[in-house]
Amino acid sequence: MVDALREELADLTASVRAFLEWHAMTGADGLPGDPSALHEALGASSSEGGPPAARRADRGFAGLDAPAPAVPRGGGGAAFAPAAQRSAAGAFPAPPEQRAAAFASPPHPEQRAAEAQAARAPVQPPRAPEPSPRPAASAAAAPRAEPAARAVAAAQPDTPEERAARLSLIAEEVRTCQKCPLHEGRTHTVFSRGDPLSEIVFVGEGPGAEEDQQGEPFVGPAGQLLDKMIAAMGYHRDGVYICNIVKCRPPKNRKPEPAEMAACSPYLASQLALIKPKVIVALGATAVQGLIGTTEGITKLRGTWKLYKGSIPIMPTFHPAYLLRQPSAKREVWSDLKEVMRHLGKSAPDRG
Repeated sequence: MVDALREELADLTASVRAFLEWHAMTGADGLPGDPSALHEALGASSSEGGPPAARRADRGFAGLDAPAPAVPRGGGGAAFAPAAQRSAAGAFPAPPEQRAAAFASPPHPEQRAAEAQAARAPVQPPRAPEPSPRPAASAAAAPRAEPAARAVAAAQPDTPEERAARLSLIAEEVRTCQKCPLHEGRTHTVFSRGDPLSEIVFVGEGPGAEEDQQGEPFVGPAGQLLDKMIAAMGYHRDGVYICNIVKCRPPKNRKPEPAEMAACSPYLASQLALIKPKVIVALGATAVQGLIGTTEGITKLRGTWKLYKGSIPIMPTFHPAYLLRQPSAKREVWSDLKEVMRHLGKSAPDRG
């Protein structure tokens, strides 16, 4: 009787072990739905190839004294672990780390409820970052618009004071200019002299030695002759506006190069745009060339009206320095100046 019980217990132990191995190999959950499948699995796991009942019949009650095969602890862990923790193939036991997780302590009911609630909660799309508030315009940003505003004011000055202020800004820019090589040998820049509200502007070629030293145009011998010409027209020497094509003295009083004239042309254009004279008197061929770009000689140009930018009349005439070398040309210059006065509605004594 005892031997029979022992054999029965050994068969039962072997069956349980076979069932666990079948679970581990197939990855099935729970018990098989068909009892025959369980029977086949248990029978297939037998070392003798047949079902346990057949093995018991063959062996009788012998072998009860033999120790029962031990079932390793955790050997069937993979069979009872959740399906997600088994190996991806499903036919092999889960990795050791998954089998260890299967025997971990089950989560607390409150934790399960929280996880279930989180799983049911709708997925919220990520919120776009809120735009940062636009910084208020600083006071330092205002000067950026100043050059454009200054250009408009330069073209359309409202008051004589504003006109003088704009001219002062241009003169300061000229003082620091290094756009051409002429700045390397200058002592002073020579911007202008006279009245910025005058109806007449005299434009010369460039500063000489005396002008470079004093920083004022037409202060040497040629300038003294020009003052007499201005007085003969009925104006004070400081009652007209006088400037040059270039603002720095060319070496040895040579004629300015085209590149040097081009570098200075914006300054002259700004001056004339502010003053808006009724007449421009161009003194010499270089002055006419700098104003209208012609290459014709002054002998051919003098006494014939030209236009600056299509709006301001230009009277070309000889430069005072030329008159110092050719005094006989004074008569022609005086004829040109009288034409200027007639254009302005003024009369002048007839001088020889």
